[in-house]
Amino acid sequence: MTLSLLFEQLLNGLQLGTMLFLMASGLTLVFGVMGLINLAHGSFYMTGAFVTAWVTGTTGNFWVGLLAGTLAAAAVGALVEFAVIRRLYHRDHLDQVLATFALILIFSEGTRWLYGSSPLWLNVPDSLAGSVTLPFGVEYPLYRLAIIGMGILIAIGLYLLISRTRLGMRIRAGENDREMIGALGVDISTLYTLVFALGAGLAGLAGATIGALQSVQVGMGEPVLILAFVVIVIGGIGSIKGALVGALLVGVVDTLGRVLLPDVFKLFMEASAASGVGAAIASMLIYILMAIILIFKPNGLFAVKH
Repeated sequence: MTLSLLFEQLLNGLQLGTMLFLMASGLTLVFGVMGLINLAHGSFYMTGAFVTAWVTGTTGNFWVGLLAGTLAAAAVGALVEFAVIRRLYHRDHLDQVLATFALILIFSEGTRWLYGSSPLWLNVPDSLAGSVTLPFGVEYPLYRLAIIGMGILIAIGLYLLISRTRLGMRIRAGENDREMIGALGVDISTLYTLVFALGAGLAGLAGATIGALQSVQVGMGEPVLILAFVVIVIGGIGSIKGALVGALLVGVVDTLGRVLLPDVFKLFMEASAASGVGAAIASMLIYILMAIILIFKPNGLFAVKH
């Protein structure tokens, strides 16, 4: 493999990792602060993608669609938290799993009813169309670079929010001792709704941005949700830094594994067999990575201490 191709695939892995970070950061915040297992998190990703595609198609403006998709996901998240989720905080995890799985079915059928079963398509905005020349002569899409840059800015913003603001102080306190901050006069219900809406908005933003790279269709959130759970297990539940590191690890390992492993197996196997074996092992690679990390770090790389 040439250096240019390796560099290009590394960038693709970073772009995938950025998208996974947007998903996983909200998921880990919700689990860390509320102790809630939310299987419906992928539905907010799907909501952001569909609203962005529809609004962009209606207005002809991608940026209006992106804003609408993100805000719609956050608003839907706040509504779901108020109507359903807050009744699950003191229930066991099995009840949470069953209730949020039911939400997946409701969102899927509701989306199919609103938008139909056919996929929607979203074009890259004109301002980010085309490519730029990078080291090793790589011509890389400007839109994918913008996603990587956006992810870096959001990671910095979340770090500042959690570590430097009054809301962040309350979120950190909520992770450690919910009863105490309630006794000190903090409105727990409002805090939970804000955190849940923030997580849903980040998931919606991920779906909105990725919609220009793939079709927008019903059920698109579930495969990404599985990867997001892998990310927060690797990074440590409740840790934003862990979500970032875990997402980048998963994105890079998954992308490079799918490209490199078939070539590695071709060194001692027939090409057809090597492609099949390499693809099969590549699909398992992130789970192997997770298992190895958990052997040495059972609570993840950056587990939050309670």
